[in-house]
Amino acid sequence: MWDQAVYAFQAMLQSSGGASWFEIALKFFPFAVVLELPMYVLVVLGMVRYGLRQVTPLRQRERYPRVSCIITCYSEGEDVRQTIYSLAHQVYPGVIEIIPIIDGAVQNEHTLQAARACTEAVAGLARRQLVVVPKWQRGGRVSALNTGLQFATGEVVMALDGDTSFDNDMVRQATRHFDDPNVVGVAGCLRVRNAARSLAARLQALEYMLSIGAGKTGLSEFNLVNNISGAFGVFRTAFVRRIGGWDAGTAEDLDITLRIKQYFGRYPDLRIVFEPHAVGHTDAPHTFAGFFKQRLRWEGDLFYLFVRKYRYNLRPRLLGWRNFLFVLVNGLFLQLVMPFVIVAYTGVLFWTLPAGSVLGVLAYVYLIYLAALALYYGLYVIAVSERPRDDFMYLVYLPLFPLFAFAARVHSSLALMQEMFLKGHLDSSMAPWWVLRKTKF
Repeated sequence: MWDQAVYAFQAMLQSSGGASWFEIALKFFPFAVVLELPMYVLVVLGMVRYGLRQVTPLRQRERYPRVSCIITCYSEGEDVRQTIYSLAHQVYPGVIEIIPIIDGAVQNEHTLQAARACTEAVAGLARRQLVVVPKWQRGGRVSALNTGLQFATGEVVMALDGDTSFDNDMVRQATRHFDDPNVVGVAGCLRVRNAARSLAARLQALEYMLSIGAGKTGLSEFNLVNNISGAFGVFRTAFVRRIGGWDAGTAEDLDITLRIKQYFGRYPDLRIVFEPHAVGHTDAPHTFAGFFKQRLRWEGDLFYLFVRKYRYNLRPRLLGWRNFLFVLVNGLFLQLVMPFVIVAYTGVLFWTLPAGSVLGVLAYVYLIYLAALALYYGLYVIAVSERPRDDFMYLVYLPLFPLFAFAARVHSSLALMQEMFLKGHLDSSMAPWWVLRKTKF
């Protein structure tokens, strides 16, 4: 078998030596070349553009809008203190209003008491206000966000997780974009706080760098940010109220992103920006089992939103042609169809070729992917990262990432099938079943 693998790998390399790029492309995942390579190039060009813009110094700010930070809390316990203190000690001269919403406060008294214990410390800080809101009946994340929106008095509102902490310049970095009246949302950059705990957490930390830090930076340059993270989203308060706040159901982050984008067709100057230097730190699952369980919901939610909820709203008249084509390619094809194509392609390889030959072909594909990944990663560290030395240390894990990404894409097909046939979004941990089952979708 190993002889077959070596022979197949050598044959791929030798035939590539005198072949055109198009012929080489056809030898590995042609569907990826047709659709994933253009997306890769788009993001790379965006990162280059971002890096060149950083050469010009930022202009002096003249205004610091009042900020309301809605923290959705359910079972964080003492961890909520870290979130509150990281917001209270921001190096931001404007007013920061911190609003922890304790969802299901009856059964989460520990979290409620931990939040209330911060009152005295925050009260001693200038321009910082803490308003702890006990929400006695649990209604889920969306219910907590909309409750917090009623208390928010800031020009800018942040939707934050109760177990996420932030760099002390996060508010300053995120709010500067709202000097542009066309910016209605800012996506913050998330990093994995517990990366040192296990290999699974380190690979997720690398994934966050590549998909969030690098990917959203590139997409933001073309006003194509795909999602404002639920753990760290920043919005113009008046606009969120105008569209009715957050909508009931799961995947509220992608949901509100799509709803905002439905105004882009009529108001083409509106923008969603990604700020790579506004950084939040969150804990990722530290085991591979926990990772795949989390992604079962995340990936299934994509089908729920794109197909079940918004299939009639994905139109150029609403989204604008640029975002319509992006959602069509990146959202529908690459996220919903591509996992099945990868599984089918791999299955056909094993069905039609000897096992050794398949290993040789996949080794060739792996090297091509790794080379592209190294370029992508290097550009991110040089042009985008606010912690280049720390991020450079992840270079040692780069050879494992193609295998990790492949496993995640295969698992994605299972998550999508669960949503297709079992409506997995109705079992989401984001809200109680009695809330999810009363919604239209």
